[in-house]
Amino acid sequence: MPDQETSSLPTLLLLLPLLTALVILLGNKVLKGASVALSVFSAAVCFIISFILLGTQDSSPILLPFLEVGKFRIAIDALIDQQSRGMMFIVTSIGLLVHLFSLGYMKEDEARVRFFGSLSLFMFSMTGIVLAGNLVMMFIFWELVGLSSYLLIGHWFEKPSAAEASKKAFLTNRIGDFGFMIGILMLFMANHGDVSFLGLKSSFAEGPLHEIAKSNTTFMMLAALGIFMGAVGKSAQFPLHVWLPDAMEGPTPVSALIHAATMVAAGVFMLVRCSFVIEASLSAATIIAWIGGLTALMAALMATQQNDIKRVLAYSTLSQLGYMVMAVGLLAIQVSGEHHEAGPGHPAMFHLYTHAFFKAMLFLGSGAIIYACHHEQDIWKMGGLMKHMPVTFATFAIGTAALMGVPGLSGFFSKEAILGLAFEVKNPSGSPLFWVGVGTAMLTAFYMTRMFVVTFFGKPRTENAHHAVEAPIIMIFPLAVLALLTLISPIGPVARLLQAMEPKHAENHPTVMIASIAALIVGVGAGIFLYRGKDKDPLNIKLFANKFYFDEIYAVIVQVCQDGLAWFVTGLERLFVDGLVARLPAFIATRLGSAARVLTGGQLQSYTFLLGAGVLIVIYLVIFVLPHLGH
Repeated sequence: MPDQETSSLPTLLLLLPLLTALVILLGNKVLKGASVALSVFSAAVCFIISFILLGTQDSSPILLPFLEVGKFRIAIDALIDQQSRGMMFIVTSIGLLVHLFSLGYMKEDEARVRFFGSLSLFMFSMTGIVLAGNLVMMFIFWELVGLSSYLLIGHWFEKPSAAEASKKAFLTNRIGDFGFMIGILMLFMANHGDVSFLGLKSSFAEGPLHEIAKSNTTFMMLAALGIFMGAVGKSAQFPLHVWLPDAMEGPTPVSALIHAATMVAAGVFMLVRCSFVIEASLSAATIIAWIGGLTALMAALMATQQNDIKRVLAYSTLSQLGYMVMAVGLLAIQVSGEHHEAGPGHPAMFHLYTHAFFKAMLFLGSGAIIYACHHEQDIWKMGGLMKHMPVTFATFAIGTAALMGVPGLSGFFSKEAILGLAFEVKNPSGSPLFWVGVGTAMLTAFYMTRMFVVTFFGKPRTENAHHAVEAPIIMIFPLAVLALLTLISPIGPVARLLQAMEPKHAENHPTVMIASIAALIVGVGAGIFLYRGKDKDPLNIKLFANKFYFDEIYAVIVQVCQDGLAWFVTGLERLFVDGLVARLPAFIATRLGSAARVLTGGQLQSYTFLLGAGVLIVIYLVIFVLPHLGH
């Protein structure tokens, strides 16, 4: 069990963003402009603390104890290990850079104080997930992340599309969270109330959960899939992926923070944290691997036909998250039944780390482009921006190359680790998923080349693109820092500092290297060949452009199932509850009262009739009924 000592640094790291959010959101009329500075200061302090924690030893301090009865314990406790230290550095570093970028991007926004308050609330929620030492604490902050993302996505709530996107994200995540809660309750019941990660891990090694895993495979599969449902919602995996592209209605800094390195990555972080649950069920691990692989391929296909620069990056994020989830399932298949230490050496976490830097840079770079083009987001209304925005062009080129997996850049190493794992996994599903991964890599190179060529090369297609200028220095600085981190993150000392060294689970196979480089060449070549010098898209694949019609399918399902059920229940309510239970007794009482009212109208003959009827009833009872009662 965790020791009882309290650590001041994790406590400060957790509570400072919360206090900042409360001060800003409650006292913004008094603080005014100081609220923004306070939010940035809080993000800077959290980054410094997370950097200090990189050099500390593993520990499990209890931050805020609440209740402890036997093994049942509810507490806000931290688990400080390599995985949480590396993830916290990612969250706080990108969070700080997003705060700085927002100073320029949101300077004209009338509600920017509310925006920065919501940013601080999100940082608090995300910090709680990363530090969580038990599943109950993680679930609490899981829900808080959903709330804060709802506020950020719907920041411009006066726009109907933004309001709808925020509601869609919130409700879709609740579906996944319901499954997550069921998985937690199953483990809670099976492990006698102990849902701490250390307690669960020891129980799976030698304890109640170890026995259940051997004797009741169905129970363990359902528990693992329940936990996975939480990641399906947060990390936007099929079939709950539909909320992420619509979330691009929020401000671009929100897209960089939530949809690049933090909220959507929380699902992968949680799966790696709970990897011992997945490894206990081979069936669950196989399902998880296939859902991740299909999400990666499907999202990449959708990205090839998107024209909104942020939506291309959103589908790219979906695809890369699918890569990470596939790696979680594949590694669980490979080590199923064996003792395995999950953490920074996990291929999914390695790709999460590398992806966080270059995808945040790409989102912020798209924000700089949108800002320079007067909030134009259609890539076909851009063009020729290389000359007008040289710094943004250079950083965007680095991020694009890393995402495509150009050899030598960070994305190449982490992608190779996942493909190598898919190639060598000891399961019949391994080989098909390897080729799914290769196909996804080729599509990634294709749609990123398409977006890069159309946006930066050729001639400006509109006046906004023709008059575009480089973004302010406060927006360029985060891009430069993220570009630098993208370049140096795979270097040995830096990787060791982040505890994100290249995993050793996958060996270097010539087939993997050849297939990966061939996919890169084919994708880039096809992108250049089809889109160089074009003013409109030569491809028109409506199935991909309309996102496989998932939104339309879900609308029909809601209409048929939810609305149909509502119509049926309404009919039952009106017939039985309202008609028979409520209105029928009232009608009978009303009619009887109306009939009785005739007899009490003040007429002597009515009273005489009642008296005579009463006397006859009494005589009948005395002569005919009472004698028989004694028998």
